[in-house]
Amino acid sequence: MIDLLVTGGAVLTADAADTYVPDGAVAIEAGRIVAVGSATETAARYPGAPTLDARGCLVLPGLVNAHAHSAMTLFRGRADDVDLQVFLERLVAAESAVLTAEVVRVAVRLALAESIRAGVTTAMDMYWFPEAGLAAAAEAGFRLVTGPTFMDVPGPPDGLDFAARLRLAPASLARSAGGRASAGTAPARCVTPHSTYTLNPEQLLAVGELAREHEALLHIHAAENAAEVATVSERYGRRPVELLHDLGLLRPGTLLAHAVCLTDEEIALIAASGAGVAHCPVSNLKLASGVARLPELLAAGVPVGLGTDGAVSANALDLFGPIRAAATLHRVTPGGAPDPTLIGARTAVRMATADGARAIGIGPLTGSIEVGKAADLVVLDLNRPHLTPRHDPWSMLAYAAGPADVRDTVIDGRVVMRDRRLLTIDEGAAIEELNALAATLPNPSGRPGMSHGLSDESQRLRASRNDVST
Repeated sequence: MIDLLVTGGAVLTADAADTYVPDGAVAIEAGRIVAVGSATETAARYPGAPTLDARGCLVLPGLVNAHAHSAMTLFRGRADDVDLQVFLERLVAAESAVLTAEVVRVAVRLALAESIRAGVTTAMDMYWFPEAGLAAAAEAGFRLVTGPTFMDVPGPPDGLDFAARLRLAPASLARSAGGRASAGTAPARCVTPHSTYTLNPEQLLAVGELAREHEALLHIHAAENAAEVATVSERYGRRPVELLHDLGLLRPGTLLAHAVCLTDEEIALIAASGAGVAHCPVSNLKLASGVARLPELLAAGVPVGLGTDGAVSANALDLFGPIRAAATLHRVTPGGAPDPTLIGARTAVRMATADGARAIGIGPLTGSIEVGKAADLVVLDLNRPHLTPRHDPWSMLAYAAGPADVRDTVIDGRVVMRDRRLLTIDEGAAIEELNALAATLPNPSGRPGMSHGLSDESQRLRASRNDVST
């Protein structure tokens, strides 16, 4: 007897051969996939198994968010229409004022509700109080890959200086086990140094050595926009990627977030090192950071995943937006002839599944529907006008589907959303808790409170309308 049989739907595996089973089934036991095949044959092998009926649906691998700051849900909408540097100034001040471990737990819980609804089953996360985020993920049955965060800024929310944070990191790594969602499926441990402009070379070397000692993944922002590259170049005489290379931090298990401003030589360095890149096209566009050289990265053989970034810089934590942007944006970038064949649907979807898992360093664990891998699955409801007819599943996913089409989400073989109802998170309570926290935040001008969550500009507009009406 197996634990669950997901049966009757079309199964898109995202394996190396991009196997597609029009009328398929996936058998799950102890959190792992034990069989993938036709619905008829698989059902005959496991008679009487508990089933999740996927008829009229598409079954695909759980989506992998390669770069997120989950707890930023608390600040969503508070730093819009600015560039990266102004965004960081606003955010760091707000974080230092209000963040605690409990605040992070509440904010992450809401982020996971949003993610699960959107079919995301794994996220590579970077934020303060990572153990609070991991605790929220464990409660929700979500795979959050995160670990000790390093960012040398004045007045950090956790009150620790770099030396103290480095001293406490080994114990934190031992407790977190890299963000396990359940026993037996823990990816490698992870450390998350913020960037080459918030840590100096000596600090980066120390974090790199910590990662080596504990066989941990290393996740860092790099070359997000031109101003960052200029700052680091002026400080150290080397661009961010060059600096990471010279420090020995470009290697397998390293994930570079954004990597927008790259030279040909830097792309070659990343490719030769075995490091991966988290491409965040929606965030990059919103912050006007630029258009990453995705076609060149892929042509060089760099593993690339898709990320949302935080709910402040991109405002949403679903990957359907980044998939669509990645599949289309790079066809009309300046300096090159328009090319509708660049990237495309299949490549973009794979960046959110198998290739994304490979980019962040957990490809053997998840990202595709294959025997032996964690049973991370999404059941997408195809009985919807915008998903009809069903000529090409890759095209449908990249250009038409959205988070509202996700019907069921399975993580480690556990159904965490069934028929669009969350089973491991009290969604109403999560929304209420976060709204209560948001009501205590100072508004951007520094005055406490925000009327109905409105910005100062919106409040002025409402007041002027009231004046006219009276």
